[in-house]
Amino acid sequence: MAEEEYIQQLRSKAAELFLREEWNDSIDVYSNLISHCTHHQQQLSLHHPNHLQKLHKSLCIALCNRAEARSRLRDFHCALQDCDRALQIDASHFKTLLCKGKILLCLNRYSMALECFKAALLDSQAGFHGKPPELAEYIGAVEIRKSDISGRGLFATKNIDAGSLILVTRAIVMERSILAGKDLSEDAQLAMWKNFIQKVSEFARKCYKTRDLIGMLSIGEDEEELEIPDIDLFRPENVGNMDSCEMIDMEKLLAILDVNSLTEDAVSANVLRKNNDSYGVGLWLLPSFINHSCCPNSRRLHVGDYLIVHASKDMKAGEEITFAYLDPLSPLSKRREMSMTWGIQCKCKRCRFENEVFAKQEIKEIEIGLERGMDVGGVVYKLEEHMKRLKAYRSDRSMKRWGRRIPAMDAVVDSVVDVVGGDHRLLKIMVEELKKNGGGGSGLVGMEKALKLARDVYGKVVKKQAMKTLVEFCIGD
Repeated sequence: MAEEEYIQQLRSKAAELFLREEWNDSIDVYSNLISHCTHHQQQLSLHHPNHLQKLHKSLCIALCNRAEARSRLRDFHCALQDCDRALQIDASHFKTLLCKGKILLCLNRYSMALECFKAALLDSQAGFHGKPPELAEYIGAVEIRKSDISGRGLFATKNIDAGSLILVTRAIVMERSILAGKDLSEDAQLAMWKNFIQKVSEFARKCYKTRDLIGMLSIGEDEEELEIPDIDLFRPENVGNMDSCEMIDMEKLLAILDVNSLTEDAVSANVLRKNNDSYGVGLWLLPSFINHSCCPNSRRLHVGDYLIVHASKDMKAGEEITFAYLDPLSPLSKRREMSMTWGIQCKCKRCRFENEVFAKQEIKEIEIGLERGMDVGGVVYKLEEHMKRLKAYRSDRSMKRWGRRIPAMDAVVDSVVDVVGGDHRLLKIMVEELKKNGGGGSGLVGMEKALKLARDVYGKVVKKQAMKTLVEFCIGD
């Protein structure tokens, strides 16, 4: 038993290093894991076939992942040996066949690579019937607590780096139209909403666990009185209360859906799927606890029916995770107007600060000056002087960056990112400015900054090479 626990610890540590792309360290841990698995399987007799089967599976995956890590370091010879050992255990292992094919391509052994890809394709069609495997549900280091923003909120239980994965969860129900939301007629929107409600109601009637979890969501009233549910209730392995028989009445269900449903075209979201022209509305349980802020620290990525939430800023343990339900790049007056549609009274630190600033006589004078044709340099100077009096700069370095009549574009983008986090529109501005200024050494530095911002926008789940493609796509979008 102790040996099995140690093998599990090694497996978790190796997977963590592999996902962080720390190839040398992951190879060392995988080598240790492979050694222990090989030794342990020799100790198991034929009287433990189930244990032996699990061990073979772990050994196959460990060899495949070590092969992938070695190939990233261009140690193709050892990587191929690992692939061959893994295929001796499972000759149709899809991931190993794919890995071996890529290695053979790098070695210009095209016919052998083609055979590997054919074998992988045949196995995929036989095993999955032409459908890709589903994403796994994932809940990171978060908990539900009372929120100073509104009712209950989702909070980080440890420090989270920008771009890090927070949640992966599937919608209880999705309803889609092939037209974008703004192009839908009123009748089409009503029909779509009716179908959505009917699907949720039917799902809740058939599944007691889903019904109980939906019943925990807010209806937008008496927020302070709501119970704080345990985060473990939302994990896939939780079976729910089998003795529960309480039904959700339709009036309450309508209120829950009105408050908690999310659309795919939100400003804090990206959509990745074959048909990006479709428009969807869905109900995701745990993300329903994420409150709004005009200085948000997270974004969401839609992949099919799945919602992937990642940090768009660095977060500290105990910090509340927030989305922007409204466009965070809009001015205060516009955000207030949009918040009425959502029934939100935002009291975030940004709204409080802007409300205080715009109440000042100096700002009103600047606005009048702009209307009368004051030059941009004069506006920037007056704003700088006013910000100094308000002590709005976080540091001397921050003040120096803005200590010019017309600040550089990267300084403007960095400052806005500090407030609203990663945003695809800011990424587009940065990359267009980078292309305008050309390549060279500064171009490389600029591209690294663009990729860092891209990770804030799309998350670390997207690998670096794919991220570069996304950045290029962002320019032409």
